[in-house]
Amino acid sequence: MKTDQTRRKVLRNAAVCVTAAAAAITPGGLLVLPASAKEQEKEPEVTATEDLMREHGVIRRALLVYFETVPRLRQNPGSVDPVPLRQTAQLFRTFGEDYHERMLEEQHIFPLVRKQGGELQRYADILTAQHNRGREITDYILAVTNASKIGAANAEPLAKVFETFVLMYENHAAREDTIVFPAWKKNFSNKQLDEISDQFEEIEHKMFGKDGFEDAEKKISNIEGALGFADLSQFTPPAPPTPRVNP
Repeated sequence: MKTDQTRRKVLRNAAVCVTAAAAAITPGGLLVLPASAKEQEKEPEVTATEDLMREHGVIRRALLVYFETVPRLRQNPGSVDPVPLRQTAQLFRTFGEDYHERMLEEQHIFPLVRKQGGELQRYADILTAQHNRGREITDYILAVTNASKIGAANAEPLAKVFETFVLMYENHAAREDTIVFPAWKKNFSNKQLDEISDQFEEIEHKMFGKDGFEDAEKKISNIEGALGFADLSQFTPPAPPTPRVNP
């Protein structure tokens, strides 16, 4: 991929062209932009931290597939199709572990955060250890789902693995989004962050040969559809009960 053909740069160039075409010159020589052009000019592109967080969105959806499978494994393991679970684990490996964790967080985010010392260094060390444990868990999931069905002997251990993995990663991603990524971002100017965003995109294209996020989102959507999890409304809880008033 040529660096001047990234989607961010294409968007920037397009915005400039639209703005120039829509601009008008006043009698006094002032350049006046119509409201729509001004809005386009101010519209921010996807930043490096936004990229990291939306990647977390795909990872969280994979974790929700695991979470929603737990009751089925305990009630009727023979009814659980291992194929979508294996596809989820494969997606978690390629997009979550090999790309998001190894290529971005462990090479670009954690080293700089670790240098800040104190609690941030401790976070970077713990998060790295959790990445390693997550890879062990993905190995296990791939092994257990590499058959035509999930045996009764593996059902409860797999359910427990799903529960503990989801709990770990939800805490993991929440700390990254609210503590680690903001601490990392503070080290750069807006111009530097823009350049880093392009670097991250180049890594993404080198690994996947295309937009890795869009491809991953399509894959997790297909998995959710195959398992009956596609309709978001099914997860809306019932209204809470009326509070009891003590006599």
